[in-house]
Amino acid sequence: MDVVLAGFARALRAAGLPVTTSSTSAFLSACAHVGAGDPGGVYWCGRATMCHDPDHLRLYDRVFEAWFAGKVPRTGRSNPYQQPRVQARAPLQDLPAGGRARQEREQDPVAARASGAEVLRHRDIADLSAADRAQLALLFEGMRVRLPRRPAARRRPARRGDVDARATVREQLRRGGELGPLRWRRRGTRPRRVTVLVDVSGSMAPYADALLRLGHLLVQAGQASGGRVEVFSIGTRLTRLTPALARTRDPDSALRLAGERVPDWAGGTRLGEVLRAFTDRWGARGIARGAVLVICSDGWERGDAALLGEQVQRLSRLARRIVWLNPHRGKAGYLPVQAGIAAVVPYIDDLVAGHSLATFEDLLGMVGDA
Repeated sequence: MDVVLAGFARALRAAGLPVTTSSTSAFLSACAHVGAGDPGGVYWCGRATMCHDPDHLRLYDRVFEAWFAGKVPRTGRSNPYQQPRVQARAPLQDLPAGGRARQEREQDPVAARASGAEVLRHRDIADLSAADRAQLALLFEGMRVRLPRRPAARRRPARRGDVDARATVREQLRRGGELGPLRWRRRGTRPRRVTVLVDVSGSMAPYADALLRLGHLLVQAGQASGGRVEVFSIGTRLTRLTPALARTRDPDSALRLAGERVPDWAGGTRLGEVLRAFTDRWGARGIARGAVLVICSDGWERGDAALLGEQVQRLSRLARRIVWLNPHRGKAGYLPVQAGIAAVVPYIDDLVAGHSLATFEDLLGMVGDA
């Protein structure tokens, strides 16, 4: 449900309202108290938190009606202080079973919108229309990113763990030599490095945009938490996309900047040569050492499949975990018999599906637990 409400806030911002992050957070909190299943409550929560001028009310009404009711709004000027009228409907008990379910969806536009979003989460990205892809881009904003952690070398004060002798003695000296409480310490944690390689060849073109949005989410989460996330495109060449994805928080602008850097978009694949270049230039120097390495590719290799297997084997000795995301993995009847996939399967830790938003969420959970 938070995905639908966050998408509504983004739609208001796209329509021209000055919706900030703080006002969006206040809107979500207000809806949590009122109840997201109440359309009238959602309407007034949004007006109270995201409309800061009387001139905003008319545009707010139009976007609200288009987003939740799914129909073209009225063009006439409405009273900004009048709550939208709800059309009277027949009692649910007077309707047949099918009509009752349809009536319930019509009376609860928030639930209807959420149901459509849930269906979209499981659809194959390659089969989506332009309108569905635009809606999918909004759903990306509701995804939760949790980066993996690793033990740190330094120890920090804690309520349990090992006795910190120095801190304990210092505490007793402050007390004039009298006995005081013991001080404890334990090893802290630090963000673990995450590296994402996105195949932008012709066979991966239907999924490349969504995969780069996923990379943008990880890069922004790394900036917010102090972690380091690197994103590269692979095909016939290796291109580092991290600076473009880190420059702006707006995903569309970030993807436009990243697209300008990729010279081999929708081209061929030489995965073995590109992974060898990555390992020689970046991986062995630290980007892959102890990292969670996510390779997003269908495994179609025009070059030597044996070379691809050798390079993934090299990376397996550097990385903590290698996750290979294949869009065809989640389709019925798929078998990893392609030469490229068959060459790398012995050296990867996980071969996961990557054809829908739901599979991306599963991937993020796997990365966070690594």
